[in-house]
Amino acid sequence: VLTLSGCASEPPGRGGRGARGAGGGSDVTDAALATYVPPGDLDEYYLFYSGGHSGQIFVSGIPSMRHIATIPVFTPYPGTGYGFDDETKEMLGGYTWGDSHHPGFSETNGEYDGRWLFINDNANGRMARIDLRDFKTKQILKIPHISANHGSSFVTPNSEYVTMSTRMSVPFPEGTYADVSEYGTKYKGVIAGIKIDPDDGNMTLAWEILAPPFNYDLGDAGKGPSDGFMFLTCYNSEREFIEGGKLEVTASQKDKDYVLAVDWRAAEQAVADGKAKNIGGAMVIDPLDAPGVAYFMPLAKSPHGVDVSSDGQWIIGSGKLSPTTTVYNIDKIKKAIADQDFEETIDGIPVLTYNSVREAEVPVGLGPLHTQFDGRGYAYTSLFVESAVAKWKLPPYDDPANMEQYVLDKIPVAYNIGHLVSAEGDSMSPDGNYLVALNKLSKGRHISVGPSIPESAQLIDISGDKMKLLYDAFTEPEPHYSVTIKADKINAIEVYPKEESDN
Repeated sequence: VLTLSGCASEPPGRGGRGARGAGGGSDVTDAALATYVPPGDLDEYYLFYSGGHSGQIFVSGIPSMRHIATIPVFTPYPGTGYGFDDETKEMLGGYTWGDSHHPGFSETNGEYDGRWLFINDNANGRMARIDLRDFKTKQILKIPHISANHGSSFVTPNSEYVTMSTRMSVPFPEGTYADVSEYGTKYKGVIAGIKIDPDDGNMTLAWEILAPPFNYDLGDAGKGPSDGFMFLTCYNSEREFIEGGKLEVTASQKDKDYVLAVDWRAAEQAVADGKAKNIGGAMVIDPLDAPGVAYFMPLAKSPHGVDVSSDGQWIIGSGKLSPTTTVYNIDKIKKAIADQDFEETIDGIPVLTYNSVREAEVPVGLGPLHTQFDGRGYAYTSLFVESAVAKWKLPPYDDPANMEQYVLDKIPVAYNIGHLVSAEGDSMSPDGNYLVALNKLSKGRHISVGPSIPESAQLIDISGDKMKLLYDAFTEPEPHYSVTIKADKINAIEVYPKEESDN
């Protein structure tokens, strides 16, 4: 009673509902009121976590952070019989396990439209589509030549494509053998564009682009002025694979690795012009035969995330081994391409001059990985080494010689954060109220469950000048990424229409 007596007002926005603070009480009280969803009331947002090695997707609500459902995707799920009936057995294609990593929503004009959710299988080179009318997996597509599909699932602004790329370069084409001593020449990376049917969401492989044997990690699709580009980070530009050597050492010798910028409209044109070859059922484009389909941009070594701001103007790259994020300007990128302002060319792919495309380097902190946005001109970057989230200002910068002043706030998280997601943070109009930190460790934050501990997901209020921790939630291992969408954007059915039944 004492705790609540000073808080007569409802949390603003809650209906008001939301994480805007209640005022008049302690921080603990405010957090409790901001996240409490009374019996019979509903959450504001869906939160879709990837399920990692479970192969599934976990669904929770925001702000309650309560687990609501599990969507079976790449792994049989006895709870609902998924993978045991003829239809879902056939869709799984003989696989009994997958590694789900990065969910992405279908979009219309850069906004989440609530139709479909896509997610990649990092282990087996597959992409799945979930129908958000009934939260069921409706298609799983296996893509040739892709090994460890990690650079997914990033959807273009009108759901033309969803991306896929190879994390571990392998001998090309698929099924051939080359000794690891020939890694630098006989192995290839592959970037794939998966076409999405605008009516029913059906996925088909449109094209693949050959790339040097780097490790292609994560990405984002351009929007607004950067629409038409897909951006992907890559490391091991040393092309090293030394038997008995530590990849972390051999692949970290150069000062910089790269962001790969793929012009997907140029890739479409290359196929239309007959510059692609049908190899193993895929239309494969060699950049040597189709100049202009892709460009490299130098980035601090061992990059992980690259994220496009909500207005599409700024591309944010994070090198794990540098305490900075690099901000690229899409106008400068386009100018460098038009002027052929290149440092060199690698396997037919030009490298844009770093100082010509860079807008700034922001000293966010140690171990930057991923960046999200609030739609108010601020960015939020996860710091793995610091176990923190940094809030910083996007350009323009009046005093670029003193970039420290543009890092505005930091909040500690528990512990070793990987991804993070803000409310509709990958769309063109983020809501700027909630952020979820997806942490690798949770030790000491919950009652003991033995030596194996759950992951930690922490809900943070980002509506004010300073970030505030609201709630600790715990998930099955291991959500690699998550996405959020307003609850009213999903029109889920509760009864299947009779006319759609095959029975």
